[in-house]
Amino acid sequence: MAKDAKPEADAEQAPPPKRSKKLVIIVVAALVVVLAIAGGAAYMVVRNQRAQDGEDGDAAIESAQLEKKKNDKTGKAAAPVYVPLEAFTVNLVPENGDQFLQLVMAIEVADGQVGDRIKTYTPKLRNNVVLLLSSKKASDLITREGKETLANEIRDLINDVLAAGTKGPDLPVREVLFTSFIIQ
Repeated sequence: MAKDAKPEADAEQAPPPKRSKKLVIIVVAALVVVLAIAGGAAYMVVRNQRAQDGEDGDAAIESAQLEKKKNDKTGKAAAPVYVPLEAFTVNLVPENGDQFLQLVMAIEVADGQVGDRIKTYTPKLRNNVVLLLSSKKASDLITREGKETLANEIRDLINDVLAAGTKGPDLPVREVLFTSFIIQ
């Protein structure tokens, strides 16, 4: 029996196994890397969501104004400023039954201040554009020339509201660009 008691005594006297410091350091480093990646991903998602929600629209206009001032000093051309408008959906003048136009556009403006004025006049501008669009026939809008004519008419209509009586190259709206144009 004495032989049996001896291994128990050796087990009690044996030091407990040492924890590896290398393993702890590796686990902590891996945890830091994972948290950094998750934080970066969260930042990108939030930034993209703000851009989609239009919260960065005002910041884009302000940065465009700053860029214009910088370019004026350096003599380089200023970056264009675009103001997106909400979609328009109207009934067209009937030719072969009911037809609809869904139109999404962006407006190139002279500077960021014009973008602010467009926001102020949005109800009047939307009303005038809806009246113009609903007076058109689908056959007039299907061709490239018809779309270009419509873009020019919308540009002139918006300029009439924003800069009543002003003529020449200093008009606030430079160009109307269609980003979606669907006739059904």
